[in-house]
Amino acid sequence: MKRAAKDTLASARTISRRALILGGAQLTFMGGLGLRMRYLQVDQADQYLLLAEENRINLRLLAPARGLIYDRNGVVIADNEQIYRIVVVREDAGDLDETLAKISRLVALTADEIERARRELRRRSSFVPVTIADRLNWDEVAEVAVNAPALPGVTPEVGLSRYYPMGEDFAHLVGYVGAVSEKYLEQSGDDDPLLEIPKFQVGKRGAESELERTLRGSAGTRRIEVNAVGRVIRELDRIDGTAGAPVQMTVDSRLQNFVQARLAGQSAAAVVLDVETGDILAMGSAPSFDPNKFVRGISRADYRALLDNKFRPLPNKPAQGAYPPGSTYKMVTALAALEAGVVRPEETVYCPGFLEVGGRKFKCWKRGGHGNVNMEQSLKYSCDVYYYEMSLRVGIEKTSEMARRLGFGRRYDLPVSSISAGLTPTKDWKFARHGAEWLIGDSVNASIGQGYVLASPLQLAVMSARLATGRAITPRLIKSIGGVEQPVRDGEKLNINENMLRVVRKGMYAVSNETRGTAYRSRIIDEAMQMAGKTGTSQVSNALVNNKEVPWEQRDHALFVAFAPYDKPKYAVSVVVEHGGGGSTAAAPVARDIMLQAQYGQLPPLTAYPASQRSTIKARQDALQLRQIKPGSGRSRA
Repeated sequence: MKRAAKDTLASARTISRRALILGGAQLTFMGGLGLRMRYLQVDQADQYLLLAEENRINLRLLAPARGLIYDRNGVVIADNEQIYRIVVVREDAGDLDETLAKISRLVALTADEIERARRELRRRSSFVPVTIADRLNWDEVAEVAVNAPALPGVTPEVGLSRYYPMGEDFAHLVGYVGAVSEKYLEQSGDDDPLLEIPKFQVGKRGAESELERTLRGSAGTRRIEVNAVGRVIRELDRIDGTAGAPVQMTVDSRLQNFVQARLAGQSAAAVVLDVETGDILAMGSAPSFDPNKFVRGISRADYRALLDNKFRPLPNKPAQGAYPPGSTYKMVTALAALEAGVVRPEETVYCPGFLEVGGRKFKCWKRGGHGNVNMEQSLKYSCDVYYYEMSLRVGIEKTSEMARRLGFGRRYDLPVSSISAGLTPTKDWKFARHGAEWLIGDSVNASIGQGYVLASPLQLAVMSARLATGRAITPRLIKSIGGVEQPVRDGEKLNINENMLRVVRKGMYAVSNETRGTAYRSRIIDEAMQMAGKTGTSQVSNALVNNKEVPWEQRDHALFVAFAPYDKPKYAVSVVVEHGGGGSTAAAPVARDIMLQAQYGQLPPLTAYPASQRSTIKARQDALQLRQIKPGSGRSRA
């Protein structure tokens, strides 16, 4: 059947339209392909020529800036400083021994350093840059740069290294960094590519170690063009890494400095807590050490001197140390007895100077005894017999349970190395540990913080804060990370009767502020800042000896705990002086000075001290003032 002319025309128009669309699409595709070919062959010709010659392009990791650490006021306590170094890429260096010999003629290198570099170059992949020398001055770097044509594979670089502007003050808290070692890689199991960068610094101790991932940041990369002999021609592109997050600690650098200065010359520890928040305002450990030496590579002689020092500079004594708390533990025994209902506050116990238990005499520190004493007086005079009697009435289980409520026997979650949990003994613990039954004499010893009981200075400060507030204060060391405020734990009520706490606080007030109180000589005259405290002396040797007549290592430890102001507590302090003798003579004066410094925020006026002691205090302040941080020192982020 013949198609109508009208239908034939419509069909032709349809076919023409389709042909145009198809042809346009083909033309567009061909045009795009042509433009792309032009872009690749003309515009990007140089780039792809370089990529084709793989031996001329190197990809290198860029170490990020390590996160800075600040004190609570924004003063930098862990900084980064710019350094110059020389790196070598083995695959570009040619004759390795010849290259090292050339470098050593330009830069002073010891035989040990050359051998160490040689081992590192052989251990690392051939394309990985290895640091041969760092912390060079500008003249040394310039000398290497001028001789670059004769040094294949050798490149001078600018980098960052950790620096601690406060030196010894924060050595135990902040810790230090050091170069990545094989031991570190094995123990950490960390597979971050950054660790392949020679002499990359990682935290080795303290907050630097505990917050390593936070402070490290992430790697950047750069592509460089090198010529046939391995000399860097140019940098093709760079992607900077992400710097580590800044960390702000709760510590006040000025107070920390004062604490370290006040403890100088002794083997001692001190902790200052904000009793409302639990913030650690200072944590001093003496003697200390310069962490910058570890960053730069401490010499064997310097390290041996630290190890051989009988005052033990390396351990973080406030958190790591575990000491018999001595008479500072008597508040624990007192509250346990009150809560158990085995004694009334006004009830007296007669102290003839000893208590005979099971045929053995347990002596009071005062040979002639204290006579009849109630609970407040037992704390004021630090009568041992009173607490021997309480131990017989209340038993070890309830005493240790009260100790745990007051902060003992716990390893606090803080970013410092090797935190001690101390020890609050029980009958089951002794049987499991020593395979022996608990004896009544064990309870007697524990009642005055001797025997198996152990506590750290940090735990003693926590106890003081909890006694002052009646709340389960938990210590906090990190204020913010990356600008984000870290949570403050609102301490729950201790569920200890407030009237019982008042009895103990009143006894502690008498210790420091009433005549015949064991710390009366260390009282604070300013009534608005008076402290309530407790002295302690813990025996190192079972023999009854005069501390002045035996070697230092055999003398008793001296302790003191306190909170202030008495009417409205704000600060809690603990001080332990290893082998210091008596708590009243060695530890209490130190704690008073620290407490006044915390309350005044500066060296306190002499009027805060008893008139008879002001000349001595003035001389001490003059000496301490030389050690204070100068105004404006340390770089602030504010």
